[in-house]
Amino acid sequence: MLKSLKTAAVLGAFAAAGLAQVASASATLESVKEKGYLSCGVSTGLPGFSNPDDKGQWSGLDVDVCRAVAAATLKDASKVKFVPLTAKERFTALQSGEIDVLSRNTTWTLTRDASLGLNFTGVSYYDGQGFMVKKDLGVKSAKELDGASICIQSGTTSELNLADYFRANNMEYQPVVFDTSDGTAKGFDAGRCDVLTSDQSQLYALRVRLSKPDSAVVLPEVISKEPLGPVVRQGDDQWFNIVKWSLAAMINGEELGLNSDNIKAQKASSDPNIRRLLGIDGPKGKGLALDDDWSLRIIEQVGNYEEIFNRNVGAESPLQIERGLNALWNDGGILYAPPFR
Repeated sequence: MLKSLKTAAVLGAFAAAGLAQVASASATLESVKEKGYLSCGVSTGLPGFSNPDDKGQWSGLDVDVCRAVAAATLKDASKVKFVPLTAKERFTALQSGEIDVLSRNTTWTLTRDASLGLNFTGVSYYDGQGFMVKKDLGVKSAKELDGASICIQSGTTSELNLADYFRANNMEYQPVVFDTSDGTAKGFDAGRCDVLTSDQSQLYALRVRLSKPDSAVVLPEVISKEPLGPVVRQGDDQWFNIVKWSLAAMINGEELGLNSDNIKAQKASSDPNIRRLLGIDGPKGKGLALDDDWSLRIIEQVGNYEEIFNRNVGAESPLQIERGLNALWNDGGILYAPPFR
Protein backbone atom coordinates (compact mmCIF):
# COMPACT_ATOMS: atom_id res chain seq x y z
CA MET A 1 0.00 0.00 0.00
CA LEU A 2 2.81 2.37 1.01
CA LYS A 3 4.66 1.53 -2.22
CA SER A 4 1.51 2.30 -4.23
CA LEU A 5 1.12 5.65 -2.49
CA LYS A 6 4.76 6.53 -3.20
CA THR A 7 4.33 5.54 -6.84
CA ALA A 8 1.20 7.66 -7.10
CA ALA A 9 3.03 10.59 -5.53
CA VAL A 10 5.89 10.27 -8.01
CA LEU A 11 3.50 10.06 -10.97
CA GLY A 12 1.62 13.04 -9.61
CA ALA A 13 4.83 15.05 -9.43
CA PHE A 14 5.65 14.15 -13.04
CA ALA A 15 2.13 15.10 -14.11
CA ALA A 16 2.38 18.43 -12.30
CA ALA A 17 5.71 19.13 -13.95
CA GLY A 18 4.20 18.28 -17.33
CA LEU A 19 1.26 20.59 -16.74
CA ALA A 20 3.63 23.38 -15.69
CA GLN A 21 5.61 22.89 -18.89
CA VAL A 22 2.46 23.03 -21.02
CA ALA A 23 1.25 26.13 -19.18
CA SER A 24 4.61 27.78 -19.76
CA ALA A 25 4.62 26.81 -23.41
CA SER A 26 1.10 28.06 -24.01
CA ALA A 27 2.02 31.65 -23.13
CA THR A 28 4.36 32.32 -26.06
CA LEU A 29 2.26 35.01 -27.72
CA GLU A 30 1.75 36.82 -24.42
CA SER A 31 5.47 36.56 -23.64
CA VAL A 32 6.43 37.98 -27.04
CA LYS A 33 4.04 40.90 -26.61
CA GLU A 34 5.30 41.56 -23.09
CA LYS A 35 8.94 41.57 -24.22
CA GLY A 36 8.11 43.69 -27.24
CA TYR A 37 10.21 41.54 -29.58
CA LEU A 38 10.40 38.05 -31.08
CA SER A 39 13.43 35.92 -30.19
CA CYS A 40 14.42 34.02 -33.34
CA GLY A 41 17.06 31.29 -33.49
CA VAL A 42 19.13 31.43 -36.69
CA SER A 43 22.42 30.04 -38.02
CA THR A 44 25.78 31.43 -37.05
CA GLY A 45 25.98 32.85 -40.57
CA LEU A 46 24.77 31.35 -43.85
CA PRO A 47 24.45 33.67 -46.86
CA GLY A 48 20.96 33.71 -48.30
CA PHE A 49 19.31 32.19 -45.24
CA SER A 50 20.51 33.93 -42.09
CA ASN A 51 23.61 36.06 -42.24
CA PRO A 52 24.71 39.28 -40.45
CA ASP A 53 26.47 42.12 -42.26
CA ASP A 54 29.40 44.11 -40.82
CA LYS A 55 26.90 46.24 -38.87
CA GLY A 56 25.18 43.23 -37.33
CA GLN A 57 22.06 43.54 -39.49
CA TRP A 58 20.62 40.13 -40.35
CA SER A 59 19.21 39.13 -43.72
CA GLY A 60 18.09 35.91 -45.40
CA LEU A 61 15.10 33.73 -46.16
CA ASP A 62 15.02 32.27 -42.64
CA VAL A 63 15.36 35.77 -41.21
CA ASP A 64 12.37 36.95 -43.24
CA VAL A 65 10.22 34.12 -41.88
CA CYS A 66 10.78 35.47 -38.36
CA ARG A 67 10.18 39.02 -39.51
CA ALA A 68 6.85 37.86 -40.93
CA VAL A 69 5.87 36.47 -37.51
CA ALA A 70 6.89 39.75 -35.86
CA ALA A 71 4.82 41.72 -38.38
CA ALA A 72 1.80 39.53 -37.59
CA THR A 73 2.12 39.59 -33.80
CA LEU A 74 3.88 42.87 -32.98
CA LYS A 75 2.79 44.90 -36.02
CA ASP A 76 6.45 45.61 -36.81
CA ALA A 77 8.70 43.26 -38.79
CA SER A 78 11.81 44.87 -37.30
CA LYS A 79 11.01 43.79 -33.74
CA VAL A 80 13.12 40.63 -33.83
CA LYS A 81 16.14 39.63 -31.76
CA PHE A 82 18.24 37.17 -33.75
CA VAL A 83 20.09 34.52 -31.74
CA PRO A 84 22.89 32.75 -33.68
CA LEU A 85 23.00 29.02 -32.89
CA THR A 86 25.11 26.08 -34.02
CA ALA A 87 23.41 22.88 -35.16
CA LYS A 88 24.12 21.33 -31.75
CA GLU A 89 22.64 24.27 -29.84
CA ARG A 90 19.51 24.97 -31.85
CA PHE A 91 17.02 22.48 -30.38
CA THR A 92 18.11 22.99 -26.77
CA ALA A 93 17.70 26.75 -27.16
CA LEU A 94 14.11 26.26 -28.34
CA GLN A 95 13.27 23.63 -25.74
CA SER A 96 14.58 25.81 -22.90
CA GLY A 97 12.62 28.88 -23.99
CA GLU A 98 15.70 30.90 -24.91
CA ILE A 99 14.09 31.51 -28.31
CA ASP A 100 10.45 31.74 -29.39
CA VAL A 101 10.92 30.17 -32.82
CA LEU A 102 13.75 28.40 -34.64
CA SER A 103 14.19 29.43 -38.27
CA ARG A 104 17.55 27.96 -39.13
CA ASN A 105 17.78 25.79 -42.28
CA THR A 106 16.53 22.85 -40.22
CA THR A 107 15.24 19.62 -41.77
CA TRP A 108 11.83 18.27 -40.78
CA THR A 109 12.20 14.61 -39.76
CA LEU A 110 10.13 12.10 -37.81
CA THR A 111 12.63 11.91 -34.94
CA ARG A 112 12.79 15.67 -34.53
CA ASP A 113 9.03 16.06 -34.80
CA ALA A 114 8.16 13.22 -32.40
CA SER A 115 10.85 12.99 -29.74
CA LEU A 116 12.20 16.48 -29.02
CA GLY A 117 9.04 18.17 -27.78
CA LEU A 118 9.00 20.34 -30.91
CA ASN A 119 6.70 20.96 -33.87
CA PHE A 120 7.62 21.93 -37.43
CA THR A 121 5.18 24.52 -38.74
CA GLY A 122 5.64 23.99 -42.47
CA VAL A 123 8.23 24.00 -45.25
CA SER A 124 9.89 27.30 -46.14
CA TYR A 125 12.42 25.74 -48.54
CA TYR A 126 12.54 22.32 -50.24
CA ASP A 127 16.14 21.17 -50.38
CA GLY A 128 18.30 18.08 -50.81
CA GLN A 129 21.83 17.10 -49.82
CA GLY A 130 24.60 17.33 -52.37
CA PHE A 131 28.38 17.53 -52.80
CA MET A 132 30.78 20.30 -53.75
CA VAL A 133 34.28 19.58 -55.11
CA LYS A 134 37.18 21.57 -56.51
CA LYS A 135 37.03 21.66 -60.30
CA ASP A 136 40.66 20.58 -60.62
CA LEU A 137 39.78 17.29 -58.92
CA GLY A 138 38.15 16.29 -62.20
CA VAL A 139 35.16 14.62 -60.54
CA LYS A 140 31.85 14.74 -62.43
CA SER A 141 29.70 12.51 -60.23
CA ALA A 142 29.34 11.60 -56.56
CA LYS A 143 29.82 7.97 -57.61
CA GLU A 144 33.51 8.84 -58.17
CA LEU A 145 34.12 9.84 -54.53
CA ASP A 146 35.24 6.47 -53.16
CA GLY A 147 37.99 7.07 -50.60
CA ALA A 148 37.47 10.84 -50.47
CA SER A 149 37.86 12.98 -47.38
CA ILE A 150 34.62 14.90 -46.78
CA CYS A 151 34.03 18.04 -44.72
CA ILE A 152 30.73 17.88 -42.84
CA GLN A 153 28.97 19.75 -40.04
CA SER A 154 28.25 17.82 -36.85
CA GLY A 155 24.74 17.55 -35.42
CA THR A 156 23.04 17.58 -38.85
CA THR A 157 20.98 15.13 -40.89
CA SER A 158 23.81 15.32 -43.44
CA GLU A 159 25.96 13.00 -41.32
CA LEU A 160 23.46 10.12 -41.48
CA ASN A 161 22.62 10.76 -45.15
CA LEU A 162 26.31 10.67 -46.04
CA ALA A 163 26.86 7.36 -44.25
CA ASP A 164 23.75 5.85 -45.87
CA TYR A 165 24.76 6.97 -49.38
CA PHE A 166 28.31 5.64 -49.20
CA ARG A 167 27.19 2.36 -47.63
CA ALA A 168 24.53 1.86 -50.31
CA ASN A 169 27.11 2.45 -53.06
CA ASN A 170 29.84 0.29 -51.44
CA MET A 171 32.20 3.25 -51.10
CA GLU A 172 34.36 4.48 -48.26
CA TYR A 173 35.09 8.01 -47.06
CA GLN A 174 36.95 9.88 -44.35
CA PRO A 175 34.80 12.41 -42.45
CA VAL A 176 36.35 15.74 -41.45
CA VAL A 177 33.93 17.15 -38.90
CA PHE A 178 33.32 20.80 -37.95
CA ASP A 179 30.89 22.45 -35.52
CA THR A 180 29.68 25.13 -37.95
CA SER A 181 28.91 25.40 -41.66
CA ASP A 182 31.43 28.23 -41.89
CA GLY A 183 34.03 25.85 -40.47
CA THR A 184 33.31 23.28 -43.16
CA ALA A 185 33.77 25.93 -45.87
CA LYS A 186 37.06 27.12 -44.39
CA GLY A 187 38.28 23.54 -44.09
CA PHE A 188 37.34 22.82 -47.69
CA ASP A 189 38.97 26.07 -48.85
CA ALA A 190 42.17 25.23 -46.96
CA GLY A 191 42.40 21.79 -48.56
CA ARG A 192 41.62 19.78 -45.42
CA CYS A 193 39.13 17.70 -47.42
CA ASP A 194 38.39 16.76 -51.02
CA VAL A 195 34.65 17.31 -50.77
CA LEU A 196 32.15 19.42 -48.84
CA THR A 197 28.68 17.99 -48.28
CA SER A 198 25.54 19.74 -47.07
CA ASP A 199 22.13 20.78 -48.35
CA GLN A 200 22.51 22.05 -51.91
CA SER A 201 21.27 25.51 -50.97
CA GLN A 202 23.95 25.67 -48.31
CA LEU A 203 26.61 24.58 -50.78
CA TYR A 204 25.75 27.49 -53.07
CA ALA A 205 25.81 29.82 -50.06
CA LEU A 206 29.17 28.53 -48.85
CA ARG A 207 30.71 28.63 -52.32
CA VAL A 208 30.48 32.44 -52.39
CA ARG A 209 32.64 32.50 -49.26
CA LEU A 210 35.53 30.59 -50.83
CA SER A 211 38.67 32.50 -51.70
CA LYS A 212 38.03 31.50 -55.33
CA PRO A 213 34.32 30.65 -55.72
CA ASP A 214 34.73 29.70 -59.39
CA SER A 215 37.21 26.99 -58.42
CA ALA A 216 34.44 24.78 -57.00
CA VAL A 217 31.45 23.05 -58.53
CA VAL A 218 28.32 21.43 -57.05
CA LEU A 219 27.85 17.88 -58.35
CA PRO A 220 24.48 16.95 -59.90
CA GLU A 221 23.46 14.21 -57.44
CA VAL A 222 20.86 15.00 -54.77
CA ILE A 223 20.95 12.20 -52.20
CA SER A 224 18.17 13.12 -49.78
CA LYS A 225 14.95 15.02 -49.11
CA GLU A 226 15.55 18.04 -46.90
CA PRO A 227 12.33 19.97 -46.21
CA LEU A 228 13.47 23.01 -44.23
CA GLY A 229 11.15 25.07 -42.08
CA PRO A 230 10.48 26.96 -38.83
CA VAL A 231 10.09 25.08 -35.54
CA VAL A 232 8.25 25.84 -32.28
CA ARG A 233 7.79 24.10 -28.95
CA GLN A 234 4.99 21.58 -28.48
CA GLY A 235 2.19 22.48 -26.09
CA ASP A 236 1.22 25.85 -27.57
CA ASP A 237 -1.25 25.34 -30.41
CA GLN A 238 -1.96 29.05 -30.68
CA TRP A 239 1.69 29.92 -31.32
CA PHE A 240 2.10 26.93 -33.62
CA ASN A 241 -0.82 28.21 -35.72
CA ILE A 242 0.50 31.78 -35.82
CA VAL A 243 3.92 30.73 -37.16
CA LYS A 244 2.36 28.22 -39.58
CA TRP A 245 -0.09 30.72 -41.04
CA SER A 246 2.49 33.52 -41.23
CA LEU A 247 4.43 31.36 -43.67
CA ALA A 248 1.22 30.38 -45.47
CA ALA A 249 0.31 34.06 -45.91
CA MET A 250 3.48 34.71 -47.93
CA ILE A 251 2.99 31.64 -50.13
CA ASN A 252 -0.69 32.35 -50.76
CA GLY A 253 0.19 35.99 -51.33
CA GLU A 254 2.43 35.05 -54.25
CA GLU A 255 -0.20 32.73 -55.68
CA LEU A 256 -2.80 35.50 -55.60
CA GLY A 257 -0.47 38.10 -57.09
CA LEU A 258 -0.19 40.15 -53.88
CA ASN A 259 3.16 41.80 -53.16
CA SER A 260 4.63 44.57 -51.04
CA ASP A 261 4.01 47.15 -53.78
CA ASN A 262 0.35 46.46 -54.55
CA ILE A 263 -0.94 45.10 -51.25
CA LYS A 264 -2.76 48.25 -50.09
CA ALA A 265 -4.47 48.74 -53.42
CA GLN A 266 -5.66 45.15 -53.32
CA LYS A 267 -7.86 45.95 -50.33
CA ALA A 268 -10.36 47.18 -52.92
CA SER A 269 -10.33 43.83 -54.75
CA SER A 270 -13.58 41.95 -55.25
CA ASP A 271 -11.75 38.59 -55.47
CA PRO A 272 -13.05 36.56 -52.49
CA ASN A 273 -9.71 34.78 -52.07
CA ILE A 274 -7.84 38.07 -51.78
CA ARG A 275 -10.45 39.51 -49.42
CA ARG A 276 -10.12 36.49 -47.12
CA LEU A 277 -6.32 36.63 -47.15
CA LEU A 278 -6.38 40.33 -46.26
CA GLY A 279 -8.80 39.81 -43.38
CA ILE A 280 -11.65 41.75 -44.99
CA ASP A 281 -13.93 38.71 -45.17
CA GLY A 282 -13.70 35.14 -43.93
CA PRO A 283 -11.98 33.92 -40.77
CA LYS A 284 -10.07 37.19 -40.19
CA GLY A 285 -7.64 37.22 -37.24
CA LYS A 286 -9.76 36.17 -34.29
CA GLY A 287 -8.86 32.46 -34.42
CA LEU A 288 -5.17 33.34 -34.12
CA ALA A 289 -5.74 35.96 -31.39
CA LEU A 290 -4.51 38.59 -33.87
CA ASP A 291 -6.07 41.64 -35.43
CA ASP A 292 -7.56 41.44 -38.93
CA ASP A 293 -4.62 43.17 -40.67
CA TRP A 294 -1.99 40.65 -39.58
CA SER A 295 -1.50 39.04 -43.00
CA LEU A 296 -1.60 42.37 -44.85
CA ARG A 297 1.28 43.59 -42.65
CA ILE A 298 3.34 40.50 -43.45
CA ILE A 299 3.17 41.07 -47.20
CA GLU A 300 3.51 44.86 -46.90
CA GLN A 301 6.51 44.80 -44.54
CA VAL A 302 8.27 41.57 -45.59
CA GLY A 303 6.85 40.53 -48.97
CA ASN A 304 5.31 37.46 -50.55
CA TYR A 305 7.29 34.23 -50.95
CA GLU A 306 8.59 35.16 -54.40
CA GLU A 307 9.98 38.42 -53.05
CA ILE A 308 11.83 36.85 -50.12
CA PHE A 309 13.15 34.03 -52.33
CA ASN A 310 14.44 36.30 -55.10
CA ARG A 311 16.17 38.85 -52.89
CA ASN A 312 17.81 36.30 -50.59
CA VAL A 313 18.72 33.26 -52.68
CA GLY A 314 17.30 33.76 -56.17
CA ALA A 315 17.72 36.03 -59.18
CA GLU A 316 18.37 39.20 -57.16
CA SER A 317 20.99 37.57 -54.91
CA PRO A 318 24.62 36.47 -55.35
CA LEU A 319 23.51 32.82 -54.96
CA GLN A 320 21.36 32.81 -58.14
CA ILE A 321 19.46 29.67 -57.11
CA GLU A 322 16.59 28.73 -59.44
CA ARG A 323 13.15 28.20 -57.93
CA GLY A 324 13.05 24.50 -58.89
CA LEU A 325 10.94 22.59 -56.35
CA ASN A 326 10.32 25.88 -54.57
CA ALA A 327 8.24 27.23 -57.45
CA LEU A 328 4.51 27.32 -56.83
CA TRP A 329 2.54 24.11 -57.35
CA ASN A 330 0.87 25.64 -60.43
CA ASP A 331 4.18 26.77 -61.91
CA GLY A 332 6.18 23.53 -62.02
CA GLY A 333 7.18 23.29 -58.35
CA ILE A 334 5.68 21.75 -55.22
CA LEU A 335 5.30 24.87 -53.04
CA TYR A 336 1.77 24.86 -51.69
CA ALA A 337 -0.01 26.39 -48.73
CA PRO A 338 -3.46 25.67 -47.25
CA PRO A 339 -6.17 28.17 -48.21
CA PHE A 340 -7.48 31.06 -46.14
CA ARG A 341 -11.06 29.96 -45.51
